[in-house]
Amino acid sequence: MNLSAVRDDDLPTDQERADEALRLLSFTPFALDVAVKRLGRGGGVYAWWAGPSVFPDLPGPANASDPSLRLLYLGRATSLRGRILRNHLRRSGSSTLRRTLAGLMLSEGYRTTWTDRVVLIPEDEARLTAWMHAHLRLTWAEDEDPETIEADLVQRLRPPLNVHGVSPERRQPAVLAAKVAYNSSAGPAPTP
Repeated sequence: MNLSAVRDDDLPTDQERADEALRLLSFTPFALDVAVKRLGRGGGVYAWWAGPSVFPDLPGPANASDPSLRLLYLGRATSLRGRILRNHLRRSGSSTLRRTLAGLMLSEGYRTTWTDRVVLIPEDEARLTAWMHAHLRLTWAEDEDPETIEADLVQRLRPPLNVHGVSPERRQPAVLAAKVAYNSSAGPAPTP
């Protein structure tokens, strides 16, 4: 469909777009090796899913197509492929999801260092990526303006690892503590 030929009143509303994104996010999640081959370069929202043994004290809603999986985190990207591949599956310095996961697993020996911020050491970046491939699944919904629907989806789904867009009384204390632990794990910031 050529959007330039469509009148403004024919365009889907933000609510309709959020409903469609929710439908797509609720499909059976893909293993990461499959997902990375299928991700488009356009923008959209994405959801990370895991089995109940992954962070059992942080339950999220079950996936509608595969109830054995539950939602952990929801995000948005101007480039789904870029965000997932270059950030979430590679660098803790540019991924809130990676920093939260590492913070939750610091007791398993994840190590950090300072650059211009706290980051995992290279060996543990690779270790976290391998862990994500083994334990997490992914769904996504392409959308030209994901920022306008992300907040609605976070409010509706309440993913336990999300903090931004979540009302303060619904934020998970364990997630907030993990963020603090991660940020202080490399020691104090170096002084110039």
